[in-house]
Amino acid sequence: MSDDKLVGIVLVSHSAEVASSVAELAKGLAGAGAAVPVAPAGGTESGELGTSAELIGAAAASVDRGAGVAVLTDLGSAVLTVKTLLAEGDELPENTRLVDAPFVEGAVAAVVTAATGADLDAVAAAAQEAYAYRKV
Repeated sequence: MSDDKLVGIVLVSHSAEVASSVAELAKGLAGAGAAVPVAPAGGTESGELGTSAELIGAAAASVDRGAGVAVLTDLGSAVLTVKTLLAEGDELPENTRLVDAPFVEGAVAAVVTAATGADLDAVAAAAQEAYAYRKV
């Protein structure tokens, strides 16, 4: 599948450093997933902790290749910001979905699955399944 038809991934964190690091980790662990469009949207425009509707919108636009955009968030107010953008209807690319998934594990699963050319439903399902990953 050509890179222009891959699902895009946006990682929304209250910290720019966390969002960027998780994006780097997910792409690195995915190997071939380096072609998957992944964008961090962390912190505020002024570099503070928080979330920014503008940064999230720009990140989503930057990864949109027409196959959908999966958005993963870290904490509650990031979820509320994304839900507000989705409700407004014109702030995010068409076929953008907020995915209920653990931030790090879900990001890795989403990028690995998107790298296979899977559709948005499969990418979202893979990220959501990361809740079941056991560590002990």
